Amino acid sequence: QVQLVESGGGLVQAGGSLRLSCVVSGRTFSSYAMGWFRQAPGKEREFVATISWAGDTTYYADSVKGRFTISRDNAKNTVSLQMNSLKSEDSAVYYCVGSNYYSGTRSDADYRYWGQGTQVTVSS
Repeated sequence: QVQLVESGGGLVQAGGSLRLSCVVSGRTFSSYAMGWFRQAPGKEREFVATISWAGDTTYYADSVKGRFTISRDNAKNTVSLQMNSLKSEDSAVYYCVGSNYYSGTRSDADYRYWGQGTQVTVSS
């Protein structure tokens, strides 16, 4: 059984930073792309970032580009999201996702595995 477990969410002031982590078990982590999505109350789920299986290709939503950085450690089966210069509009539940492909996409339909989510709240 594949499990994705996120951690690192919390409450932070605008302009601050948080680092989300996701540990994956139950599959060959290093062979597949990973990513992060988020969903705020009353809004649709949206793509945040993705990283290829080798970690050499990343894509970001325009809204987070330059502020967020996705990374992975295949030896530790972990993917992380470093979030800097946080804004109130970044407040959402953040989901770690696992793809069935080597490279990630912006479509949630391409991600088969989802974590339970971790809440990020940015106070203004």
